[in-house]
Parts: sequence; structure tokens; C-alpha cells
Amino acid sequence: MRSPALRISRRRIGIARAVLVIAFAALGFRAFQLALDPRSLERATAQSGAWLRVAAERGLIVDRDGAELAVSVDAPSIYARPRQVRDPDATARALARALGMDRRGLATRLRRDSRFVFLARWVDPKKAERVRKLELAGIEIAMEPRRRYPHGELAASVLGFANIDALGVRGIEQQEDRWLHGTPQIYRVERDARGELLGIAGVERTAAAGGDVQLTLDAGFQAATETALEEAVAESGAHGGIVVAMDPHTGEILALAERPSFDPNRFRELHFPQTRSRAFQDAMEPGSTFKAFLMAGALEASAVQLEEWFQTQSGTYRVPGKTITDVHPHGPLQPEGILRVSSNVGAVMVAEALGAERHFEILRAFGFGRPTGSGFPFESAGLLRPWRDWRPVDHATVAFGQGLSVTAVQMAAATSALANGGVLVRPRLVAARRQPGGAWSATRPERVRRVISSETATRLVEMLEGVVSTEGTARRARLRDVRVAGKTGTAQILDPETGTYSASRYHSWFVGMAPADGPRIVLACVLHEAKLGFHHGGRSAAPLFARVAETYLAGLGLMPGPEPRRPARAPAVVAAAPAPPRAQPAIEILTRDGQNLFLPDLRGLTVAEVQAITEGSALELEVVGSGLAVDQDPDPGTILAGGRKRVRVHFVREGEEG
Repeated sequence: MRSPALRISRRRIGIARAVLVIAFAALGFRAFQLALDPRSLERATAQSGAWLRVAAERGLIVDRDGAELAVSVDAPSIYARPRQVRDPDATARALARALGMDRRGLATRLRRDSRFVFLARWVDPKKAERVRKLELAGIEIAMEPRRRYPHGELAASVLGFANIDALGVRGIEQQEDRWLHGTPQIYRVERDARGELLGIAGVERTAAAGGDVQLTLDAGFQAATETALEEAVAESGAHGGIVVAMDPHTGEILALAERPSFDPNRFRELHFPQTRSRAFQDAMEPGSTFKAFLMAGALEASAVQLEEWFQTQSGTYRVPGKTITDVHPHGPLQPEGILRVSSNVGAVMVAEALGAERHFEILRAFGFGRPTGSGFPFESAGLLRPWRDWRPVDHATVAFGQGLSVTAVQMAAATSALANGGVLVRPRLVAARRQPGGAWSATRPERVRRVISSETATRLVEMLEGVVSTEGTARRARLRDVRVAGKTGTAQILDPETGTYSASRYHSWFVGMAPADGPRIVLACVLHEAKLGFHHGGRSAAPLFARVAETYLAGLGLMPGPEPRRPARAPAVVAAAPAPPRAQPAIEILTRDGQNLFLPDLRGLTVAEVQAITEGSALELEVVGSGLAVDQDPDPGTILAGGRKRVRVHFVREGEEG
């Protein structure tokens, strides 16, 4: 007989077994229910796994020969999981020392009620390694793609930059953003109980990469062009400048230099307006360069004839509301002479013969008053008011490039139409594109329209060669053994506060082509606010053209050299010495051995001041023009020997266009 205690124990065990059987049955039934419920599967997956977003790696930007101009590299970024940070204040102090950041700002971020927060992005690898060694709870390091520009400022305004979120916001980076950006990839990954990644199987960064872009730029020629521009800015005292080099037949932009420039690697340190491309976005008055397009329209419309004479000998011409003047009378001029000496009076007479409507239409046909269609972001259309809004004085000033505005790229494209036989081609910077791992697909040149006949274009180029002759305004643009054609412009800057043109601030232009008998390159050169004495387009922009054109043509095997500046009729030169400081009115002609004369720098002085300096010396002075001296022949610093000693000084009146 069993004891009562044993019976009670057996009863309890039986009850426990029954309870367990019922519990397991209930759990099994519930598991069966959950297995059939799709929401339960989602919850389980969320607890053990996560989605990983792999940022798109931007494609390469290379020059026409494949040299890398923009690449993507991995850069460490520091982030936090605030809910896992044990001591926000202590963690902030440690990070502040390692990263050189503000402790309080870090502490504020670490106290956020969020799963994820960036603390510092694109940090120096050495700083990231210091953070790694701290082994702080809730602090992690991720590698993000960062845009790098290996050549710093080279072609910065063309390339633009991609921001910290890998989006293009300037230049080609913005223009080609869809192609370069690629597609971010999202992958399923497993995590352990602490939320750490167990593995990222199958993740391929290259699958997210964007396509590559090849530019029309030549990196070597771009560097040489930027150097030439920088030297010209320094020599002329200009505030900055632009050079656009274009193939006149294809529209390819071979180089585009701007000063001032910037380093796209440091875009976060710059004011956004500093990063614009002035060649595409800044419109300015073109000055007398516009006389070339006026003359093209007049010849095309048969409004003037090549042999026709214009009575410009008075040097003045009255239109309602204004008297147009030349710096000094030239005598009667034919169309070629009007361009060669840059006569404002002659240009106005030609404009009146052409008529306002046809004048406006030819300027529009050359592409002025509208964007070029290059696709470059925020490209300016410039300003060209409808001809019906022109008063007679407006039509007159448009003839020599006042009262309207253009961009440097528009000028290069319009000049290319003169150089290639009369066809406007669309400027382009993108030569080809390719998918990751694929082959290059080239872009094609685009002809916009025929503007003038090939016969008219040929005549215009021949006339523009006279501008670069010894008797023209651009003799400093000449090259040895290579024919050059072009046009100068000296445009006064309009003061928006007073509504009047400045007497001391100018845009100095030269647009031209070489070789003139078979153009291979067109250049639009402009310097902003060169100091007086260098503000004339023929004095500063023309020699800039010569430097850049020489470099490019030498690369084609033509090997030109700058044309000697002294004509054959110059006095015998015994020796040359470095130019002395700029002459002041009290400076006297220096003598050597009582016979030889040492020429000071006469540029920037008035006619009276130069006459006072040369009076009483054995030096014969030849005065050309009036106003301030902008050029002299022979050059400053020359020692003159022989019986007859002569200096020819060219003066330009303030406000002269040309």
C-alpha cells in the first residue's frame, strides 16, 4: 500500500505532464498560425537582417586622350548609433580629440533618439584610424565614395564638382550627372544579436558605378592655356580673364581657361558663386569685335561693296542723340580699312546701310541673344534687344559693340562660323560616353545653320588679316610663318549705379583664328579691367592670343613663333636692357656716352607729357592718336644708336572702342 505522500506526488506529476502537453500543443498550434501569416515572416526577417544601400560610384571624367580629370575614391566617414552609446559625454570628448571637432556639437548628436547619425564625413584616413583604435561603443566607420580631381584647379570651371551626396552641382559634373551618377544598389544582409553585420555576400560596388565621360579638352593644352592666361593677367594688371579655344569645324572646345579659378577638391570652403563658369555664364559687352559680324551681314546682303568708300575723314558722325567719334580722323575708308583701323564712324555708316532689321537678324543668326545649346548648366543667352526697340543711337552703338552683351563661348562659336566658311556649329565639351566595362560611343558635331555664304566668309577672313597687319590694331597677335586673322575690342564697362560708362574700367577683347588660310583653331580672349595702358584689346588680349595659338599650332607640327615686334624701319639697336620703372612726366631721356639714347616707358602718359619728355633730345617723336599712350615702337628699355633716332607712340582716347 502506497503512502498518501506518494499518491499526491504521482498526481502532481500527472497534472504537470498534462499542462506541458497542453502548452506544447498550444505553441505548436500558434507556430502553425504564424507560419501561415506573412506579417510574422516580415517581423522575423527584420529582427535578424537588414537592407544595405551601396552608394553609386560616379564614373570617370577624362580628357580627349584618356587622362583622368575626375575620379572616385573611398573616403572614411564616422557615424554613430546613439542608442548604443553608453556615455555620450565621454564619447564626445574622445571623438573631439581624435577628429579636432567641437565636443558640445558631438555630444548633442550622440544624445539624439535615432538609430543612425553622421558625425564627420570624408575625414582624413589618419583621423579615422585614431577613432578606430578608441573602440567606442556605438561609433563606427563607413567608407563612402568621394570625388577627387587629381589636377586641382585645372579646368575647374569646366569640370565643376560633385557634392558630399555625390550629386553634380556645377559644370560637366552637373551637365552629365545622370550618366555619371549611376544607380545605387540595395542588398539584403544578416546581422547578429548585437546588430553587427555577419556578411555581405554578393555585393559588387562596380554594379552601382556610373558611366564614364570623355571631354573634348586636351589636358596638356588646357594647362598651357591657363598658364598663358595667368601670365597675361599678371602683366596687364587685370582682375581676371577668359580664353576659349575651339575647333571651328567640329565645335569641340579644346581648352577653356578662366582666372580667377578654384580647387574643386575644396568646394566646401568656397562661396558658390565663385565656382561658376564665367565663359558660359558671364555676359559682357564685346566692343569693336562686333564690327566683324556687322561687316559680314553687310557684305552678305550686298548693302556695301568691297570697293566702296566711306567718308570718315572728319572723324565724327552725328546720329539722333549722340555724336559718334573716332580717336582721330583716318580719311576715307573702304570696308577693309574700317575693320583694320577699327573706325566707329565707318561702322555706324555700314550699319545704317544694312538697316536695323537686317543687322539684328544677322546677329541672331550668328547666335547672339540666345544660348549656344551646348548643354552647359545655366548658360547665359547674353542680351540682344529686338530691333524694333532700337532708337537710331542704339543701332549706332550696337555697330561697335555697345548696348548688348555676349559670353566668351558665344564669341568663339560666332567667330568659328567666319573661320569654317559660314556655318554656325554648336560648341561641345563631351566627346564620348561609355557604360562601365563597355566601349566608347562618340558624340557628333552639330551644324546649327548656315549664316553667311562661303564666299562672304572668305572675304571676311581676308579683311580680318588686315587687322593683324603692321597697320592694324592687333599686330601683337601676329605669328611667324602663319597667317592670322582676328578683331580687337576695347569695351567700356557700364556702371550700374550711375548708368554711365566708366572711363577707367574695360573688357579687353581679341577674337581670332589661325592659320587664316585654313583655320585649325579659333580663340576668344578677354581680360577684365586691365590697368590703363594695357586696357586696349590689341595691347593685352592680342598677345595672349599669340601665345595660346602658338602652343596649339606647334602641337600640330606647324611650329610658329611670335612675330618680331619691331618693324624693319626701326633705328639700329646696339643692345637692349630691362625696361625701367614706368615713366613719369618728370623722367628725361637717358643718354649713353652722349650719343646713344635709352628709351623709358612712355605708356600711360598723355601726349603733352610725352612731348615734354622728348623735347630737347635728339629723339624724333611720332604721335599717333590722342589720349593716353598705349604702345610705343621701339620698346621701352631699348638703346638707340645711329644718326636718326625716332620713337612712334600710339595714343588712345579714354572710352575709345577698338
